[in-house]
Amino acid sequence: MSENTFEQPGHSHSDVSGGWLRAAVFGAMDGLVSNISLIAGVAGGGVSARTVLLTGVAGWIAGAISMALGEFSSVRTQTEQVEAELAKERRELRLNPVAEHHELVAMLSARGFSDTLAKQVADEISADPELALRVHAQEELGVVPDQQPSPWVAAGSSFLCFSLGALVPLLPYFFGFSVFWPALVCGALGLFVAGALASRATSKRWWMGGGRQLLLGMAAAGVTFVVGRVIGVNVN
Repeated sequence: MSENTFEQPGHSHSDVSGGWLRAAVFGAMDGLVSNISLIAGVAGGGVSARTVLLTGVAGWIAGAISMALGEFSSVRTQTEQVEAELAKERRELRLNPVAEHHELVAMLSARGFSDTLAKQVADEISADPELALRVHAQEELGVVPDQQPSPWVAAGSSFLCFSLGALVPLLPYFFGFSVFWPALVCGALGLFVAGALASRATSKRWWMGGGRQLLLGMAAAGVTFVVGRVIGVNVN
């Protein structure tokens, strides 16, 4: 290898497009927090272990379906709105090419291109309709036409991850435990692990992410346990 040559180190980026990762993280966290809080409230009321298990399973199934439908509708609405705006931009490029060309020159100039270079680049871009649409979409809408999140992927990852999260605090009951504290321990471990794993996609330390999620989840479970205890005592 000559002295004037060098190798550029490769690098990669995490998924920040708002597709499966956001739905997966949100689903797992919501499954853990909502179901540990739900069974904590019921257990605080002094009901039987069978009732706690039944309540937790119902919360798991209902929550997973609700999360999946919500993610599907949300992402589908977002992609349909983007598609409508792209169709509008495509129509403008076809009907008013000169105005769109001037608009592109102005956008490039605003980014620091010289007037001459901005016009040259705009000429090259405008010669390719699909490239022109892509550049206008990125500059005006902040989206990449062929990189929109899939509503089916978002719904599927949300359903699966919510189910996994909601199942964690129920495991002791499935294995025959009849008291609440093993479920609380499993839920706490699940919260910490989920928070630590989520922090790997960011620059936060894993123990900070895990500790924050553990704190918030246990606070929610504590509130519902107290509410369940108060209501249960009053009813009895």
